[in-house]
Formats: sequence, C-alpha cells, structure tokens
Amino acid sequence: MLRLFARALFAWLVLTAPLAAQDWPTKTVRFIVPFGPGATPDTIARLIADKLQQKLGQNFVVENKAGASGMTGTDAVAKAEPDGHTIGISLGGALAINTLLFSKMPYDPAREIALITILTNQPSALAVPASLGVNSVAELVALLEKDPGKYNFGSIGNGSLSHLAMEAIAIKSGAKLVHLPFGSSPQAMTALIRNDVQMVVMPATSVLPHVQAGTVKLIAITSPKRSALLPDVPTLKESGIDVEADLWNGLIAPAGTPQPVLDKIRRAVSEAIHSKDVKDKLAVQLMEPVGNTPAEFKAQIDGDLARWAPVIKEAGIKVN
Repeated sequence: MLRLFARALFAWLVLTAPLAAQDWPTKTVRFIVPFGPGATPDTIARLIADKLQQKLGQNFVVENKAGASGMTGTDAVAKAEPDGHTIGISLGGALAINTLLFSKMPYDPAREIALITILTNQPSALAVPASLGVNSVAELVALLEKDPGKYNFGSIGNGSLSHLAMEAIAIKSGAKLVHLPFGSSPQAMTALIRNDVQMVVMPATSVLPHVQAGTVKLIAITSPKRSALLPDVPTLKESGIDVEADLWNGLIAPAGTPQPVLDKIRRAVSEAIHSKDVKDKLAVQLMEPVGNTPAEFKAQIDGDLARWAPVIKEAGIKVN
C-alpha cells in the first residue's frame, strides 16, 4: 500500500507541476527587495514588476525589507511559501560574501534559496579626488609607493564589496592603505571630495555625477572587460591590477519552488529586462541586463567565494 501511495503521489506531482507552471501567477506576487525605496535593487524590482504586471495580468507588489546588509530581505524570501508567488532580489553580499564573514546567518543560501537568474550587472569604479592630481592607475600606484601608509581609502562598511575591492587592489599592488568605513555611498563620496580619503571603489552610478561635476576622477572600472556604457574608461586588469568587483543583482525564490514555475519566471523576467524600454532605463544607471541560467548564477556565486575568501583572510577582515 505504501508503494502504491508513493507511486500515486509521484505521478500526481509529475502531472501537476507543469500545470502549475502554465497557470503561474494565479494570485498577487510578492517581490521582496532587501533594501529601501530608491536603492538600485528597488529600481530594478519596480521596472520588472511593472512589466510583468502588464504582460501577465496579475498584481506584482514590491515589498522593501531592508536590514543586515541585504540578509533581512533575503531571509524573508527563503522562509516564504515555495509556490512561485514570492520572489526577491538578492546580491553578492547576502548570497556569497557574508557566508565568508559571518559565523551564523539567518538562512542557508545553498539550501534555502532557489537561484533563478542574474538580473543586471554594473561596474564598480575606482575613483580619486580631482585634487589628488592622479590620472591613471599607474600614477596612483606610484604615489602609494612613494609614501606607504599615508593614504586612506573609503568604503560603505566593513566587509562590503567596496571594502574588499580596495583591499584586493592594495594586495595586488603592494600598497599600504588605511581603511575608513562609512555608512553609505554618499558619505564615502563626500569624504572623497573633501580628500578625507584619497580613493574609493564604488558603484559607477555613485561616482559619475561627481566626475561630471569635476570634483572626482574615475580612473578604472572593475569589470573583466570595458563597459559599453563607459567605453573610454580602462579596466583595472588592463591597467595592471587583476581585480574584478562588479555589482550584480540576482532573482531568487524559496527552495522547493517547482522547477517548471522557476523556469517560467526566468523566461518572463529575462524577456522583461531585455525589452527596449527597461533596458534603456537600466542604462541610465549604468546597468546591463543579464538574464542567464541558474547554473551560470551559481557559477557567479562560486566565483565570488573563490575570489574573496583569500582577500578576507590576507587582509584579516572580521565582522563578528
């Protein structure tokens, strides 16, 4: 009897999963964002939600659950009902870097999160005050070699990507730098303009307005190749320092969400972010749409873990 029941249950699951995918969404979809309104992930979520609502005829409600460097919102997705009606945005810190920094997290990314697709990629930018008189990475390295320990770099917090990227640059170039963490990108950029810090690695969108104002110089981006949106800016790698630290946002769901439903979500979202109007709005913020596979998403996370683990160890970075 148990065998018959198990077979019947398996057959029911096999038959109903494709049907569930065909019907999705059957009710309002919660789209959880792990940062506050106006943040980059929030902007992405609202663009996608509006597009999917128009196309699929169901409500998509964006919920902001900020806190703990993106972990509060990511945890809300992990603990939700795995029926395809709760999805969320997460990023490298909450899915990869924090597993290297925190001895305990509220969720297990490998077990409680279903990876759907990477949504966007955005270059980070190495910037210096215009008053520093530095125009290239080579000139910056020469300045640091001349007076080791004299110069500071800013970040948006201990263990943040902006912190790790600068530590990696210091390690690769042999520079001795002092780290000054700040609470946000605007605070760090203000410190840069005032020359309280002499360099930062920040999202390119945080840097560009100050470049245009003439107070800051953008001397390199952290992408593996030049950005089509910033074609005249060299990469760190071509400037002689092999460091990559791009910002990405990924779409996630609770583990256990039926695969056919996840596949339908990925197809719909990928189509949305590659539509001309959404793509144009992303480009304004120097973001490029991705829309890759779950396997490629996992490869990105694995690459981040391999990239940042030795940097965290060598720099002695601890958060708890």
